[in-house]
Amino acid sequence: MPINQNIYPYNAQVGQLPIYLTGIGGSEYQNHIRRSEGYTWYQILYSANGTGCLKYDNVTVTLGPGQYFYLPKNYPHEYYPTSQSWDVRWVAFDGYACKQIVSLLGMEKPVIVKPSDDSALQKIYKRMFVSQKSDKVYCDLSCSGLVYQYMLELHRRAFDKNSYGGSDRSDILLPVLNYIDDNFDRDFPLTELARLIKITPQHLCRIFKETMHMKPSEYLTKRRLSEAKELLKHTDMSVSDICRLSGFSDASYFSTVFKRHEGTSPLVYRKRSREGLTE
Repeated sequence: MPINQNIYPYNAQVGQLPIYLTGIGGSEYQNHIRRSEGYTWYQILYSANGTGCLKYDNVTVTLGPGQYFYLPKNYPHEYYPTSQSWDVRWVAFDGYACKQIVSLLGMEKPVIVKPSDDSALQKIYKRMFVSQKSDKVYCDLSCSGLVYQYMLELHRRAFDKNSYGGSDRSDILLPVLNYIDDNFDRDFPLTELARLIKITPQHLCRIFKETMHMKPSEYLTKRRLSEAKELLKHTDMSVSDICRLSGFSDASYFSTVFKRHEGTSPLVYRKRSREGLTE
């Protein structure tokens, strides 16, 4: 069902938040929009029905049903319908942390994506819209968190892709991550992990690095260190026993790796944790 209403909430207190909703709405008859200096807010728009064109950076992109397009703040652009009606839903947002978040997500330029599954995005949009209509006291505060979720979900759908039919790399890697988490206390070859998702070890390393920003071996080390830290904090086991239970084959190597990552030795870490000086 089309949404032919625009809402522009404003609460002076909300304006102090790192991210907050500045507008939400939609129209089944989208007008021609031309902004030579961009828009005053960040925007995520959804083409629900019909077709239109988006222009930016001397590029023209045709948009159809099911496509999302993100436009950074103050980024010159133009969009207009190319069918009799073009149903577009939109969310606008701002906040003192937006620039940093956008930079961290690599979203300094427009992003266009057609997710194979946008149910999560649709659900968040609906929650924001209903909140603005039904909760006049806390809607702006609750929508602050929902806007952040909306951004992250769009980023996931736009950037977390690979050649496997558009599936999320995080979903593809899930069996590997679970396997490492369940078997961190023993050594296993990379081929054993690759067989879990039926790809080559080389391909596994590539998508693991792109998704997790580390190698599988680094992830395994971090998982082992996490276990070791828990045992140091909550048991009186010896370092050699903790070394063995957390998957390290040599106590000397364990101490070296632990100090490299934590900045202190296992025994000092234990002492400090019990004094409340660690996380």
